[in-house]
Amino acid sequence: MDTIPSFMTAQHRHCDDSFIATESAVSASNWIQADSQWSVFTTDLDSHLQQEETILFPAFEQATGMTMGPTQVMRAEHAQMRQLVAEMTQALSAQNKDQFLGLSETLMILMQQHNMKEEQMLYPMTQAHLPDATAVLQQVKAY
Repeated sequence: MDTIPSFMTAQHRHCDDSFIATESAVSASNWIQADSQWSVFTTDLDSHLQQEETILFPAFEQATGMTMGPTQVMRAEHAQMRQLVAEMTQALSAQNKDQFLGLSETLMILMQQHNMKEEQMLYPMTQAHLPDATAVLQQVKAY
């Protein structure tokens, strides 16, 4: 049976895989493949962030009363990621390999640190504190 931590962590790994595939394609100057993989990555990342911001985080905040705690930090990091993704999209459109790969290093570090916080703290706390974590997970899956 899926739990919030297992499902959301699997989404992180899926996003990581398409991100790495994009980096590899850009490194090889395979711009068609890079565009394709980037589209997969950005679509999946946006969906994941929306699931957290519209379903998971509000449920956690309601259950715990913590509105200025970990979810606020995660939202701020989401905004940083979105900004980097926008800059990387421009670099990819311009086929600017050096700019894209430089920004990708920054995004990868941010995502790794962010995912670790969610996977080790926020997701387990959410699973433990939600009165009906299974129903919330079903909402996330249906999003």
